[in-house]
Amino acid sequence: MRIVSLLLAFALPGILGAQSLSIEEYSPKSGLVVPQHQVPKARFPFIDVHNHQRSLSPEHLRQLLAGMDSINMRIMVNLSGGYGSRLSQTVQAMKSASKDRFAVFANIDFTGIDEPDYGKRAAAQLEMDVRNGARGLKIFKNLGLDLKDGKGERIRTDDPRFDPIFEMCGKLNIPVLIHTGEPKGLFEPMDKYNERWLELKKYPRRGRPPDRYPTWEAIMAEQHALFARHPKTKFINAHLGWMGGDLAALGKLLDRLPNVYTEIAAVVEELGRQPRFARQWFVQYQDRVMFGKDTWRLEEYPTYFRILETADEYFDHDRPHHGLWKVYGLDLPEVVLKKLYYKNALKVIPGLNAAAFPD
Repeated sequence: MRIVSLLLAFALPGILGAQSLSIEEYSPKSGLVVPQHQVPKARFPFIDVHNHQRSLSPEHLRQLLAGMDSINMRIMVNLSGGYGSRLSQTVQAMKSASKDRFAVFANIDFTGIDEPDYGKRAAAQLEMDVRNGARGLKIFKNLGLDLKDGKGERIRTDDPRFDPIFEMCGKLNIPVLIHTGEPKGLFEPMDKYNERWLELKKYPRRGRPPDRYPTWEAIMAEQHALFARHPKTKFINAHLGWMGGDLAALGKLLDRLPNVYTEIAAVVEELGRQPRFARQWFVQYQDRVMFGKDTWRLEEYPTYFRILETADEYFDHDRPHHGLWKVYGLDLPEVVLKKLYYKNALKVIPGLNAAAFPD
């Protein structure tokens, strides 16, 4: 009995400690043994159409270029270009670091949005920014979510005050990369059925409760109405339009709106949990999808390459709070990979150096 008591005295704290683990702490290691193929760099040179760089120091840009080289990224699109003098400074700094490795998108100046001539002035500013080197326009998620007018009213994504800006984009043949809303789960109740429960627990400010925001469906409908109203303007719908969990619906949107493209930044884990259907979808819509990452975390890119290029099974993605599931490789055909990695971006974004790519 004494020996049993001693064993329990040592074992119980560990058992009780394990039983008190929180879901945030729980991180099991799979015991499944299957072939693994790490992919430290992309099979083909690629263009990242969705990134953000605010530091423009020569040393930072040197390090950035070295990191890009290590993963076979040929061109990075910096979506945080600003407007006016800041846009010009961003373009010049990145051009000084490398004349053909960076492209810069402008942003909208919302100053004076209630004034009658706002749209005309903002469009004129964009036209000047393009003359100063901008290759496109980036719309951040504040439009449609948190941006308010002088009366304190939420400004809709398809607010007609912005029509002159989008018409200018069509006239200048530059794309609009637009982030609207958030993942659907962040609009839903934080209950046991919500796949984003862990994210809402860790980052409660990401939640979009109904007392402060319209529904996800309403916000997405505004975006789609904007696309339809400007058929001569090319839109790149960021993050698969937050429709990575319903690729069939995204396909219908692309079928209906030939001026719309999309990209995979921050949603690759949605693709990796449905590898067979996602592969079919990429083959069908191979001319409409681009590569994007969103954050410059060099260590995360190999997960993207592995999901896109291999047929590996049941491995971890790099953002567990986005979804507590394992992912699988899509093993995309070479022709699809080339379009995803660079051909579609070369087609849509003007002024990129096509000579840097295989064909």
